[in-house]
Amino acid sequence: MSVPITPLADYVVAEQEQAATKTASGLYLPDKGTEKPKIAKVVAVGPKVKDIKSGDKIVFGGYSNTDIKIDGNEYMLIKLENIFAKVA
Repeated sequence: MSVPITPLADYVVAEQEQAATKTASGLYLPDKGTEKPKIAKVVAVGPKVKDIKSGDKIVFGGYSNTDIKIDGNEYMLIKLENIFAKVA
């Protein structure tokens, strides 16, 4: 998959996981009733990022992420210090 953005330094480009729209019991949730998960799939990494690679799922935090929409796709730029863990 070609990503139209290349991160610099210690930044990671990721795509946010979609929030659940249906509960386990089958009830549909409205958009306002869902909280965005803090898990994302990495699509590109900057040259100073060593422990994370494209395709990894990460847990991130903070409100300093930069959201970008390019060609109809939404991406986030996340600084390495705001990434807490990789999801197995």
